[in-house]
Amino acid sequence: MNQNKYGEKSSTVCLDAAVVRRIREGQNLTQLYVSKVIGITTDTISRWENNRYPTIRRENALKLADALGVSLDEVLFKPVDELVGSGPPVKKITPVIWLLLILFALLALFASLFFFAKSPPLPVLVIAERILPNYAGPGSSIPIQISLTPRAKNVGIILREHFPKGWKLVQANPPASSLDNVNGVARWIIKAGDDRDRVVYLVQVDSTSRMNTEANFHGEVVASRNGKQSAVPVHGEDVIAVDAVHWADTDGNGRIDDGEMLDGSFTIEDMEGVYIDWEGLEKLWDAGSYVWDDSKKKFIPQSE
Repeated sequence: MNQNKYGEKSSTVCLDAAVVRRIREGQNLTQLYVSKVIGITTDTISRWENNRYPTIRRENALKLADALGVSLDEVLFKPVDELVGSGPPVKKITPVIWLLLILFALLALFASLFFFAKSPPLPVLVIAERILPNYAGPGSSIPIQISLTPRAKNVGIILREHFPKGWKLVQANPPASSLDNVNGVARWIIKAGDDRDRVVYLVQVDSTSRMNTEANFHGEVVASRNGKQSAVPVHGEDVIAVDAVHWADTDGNGRIDDGEMLDGSFTIEDMEGVYIDWEGLEKLWDAGSYVWDDSKKKFIPQSE
């Protein structure tokens, strides 16, 4: 597996996105933790788990497996023929066992029909997941994404986000239906039929925020269909470090390398409808490093 025609190991491998997510969540690991261990962005982890990067470099896959505490094979996609051909020989099922299986299936069917006849249908759940940068510089604006699971056409939702007090939401797509920048609360009403898969917004960090501190986000999504409602918290990342580090500098080393620039371009692409200073980011990248100008509350390119 994962070899070329000469029998050599391929430089890229295929991830099993669902398995990666299941292993991470089963160990109660956040995307932020895994991204810091590997040295990549949380957005990249999210793309891996949503199969937006079906193939990745083998060395990154090895780092991912190490971060999750499993072997490389456990996170790789396995073709159906491999799964079928592995393991001990399958024992034949006798007619008696077939009869018992059929009776059990019929009992389960009757039980489910009885249950749903007596119980009202459960309200639909819409899952939302927040994607945060690793760092936020005082006075700077940082991109935030809330990804939404696919939902039925007749499901409307209300998304409520709480960001740190003193921070201000400056742009959003779609625009917030309700905004309280004093207390740090924004709400979006997304009506049935709107099949968007994410809500994005920019928040400006309080310029008086202390360095080397952490800020917290939390929120919830309320779904409604046929008079039934469900409310679940927004999952994903909820803590961001406040420091003199640009949001695209995922490892916080004072420079934006090629990989971080590429991830930054993906973030800007996902933040469609919200303005992010791409030219300013390019200048920091071209310069090789940057410094924080506290008087101007901005990042200044610095040639190496």
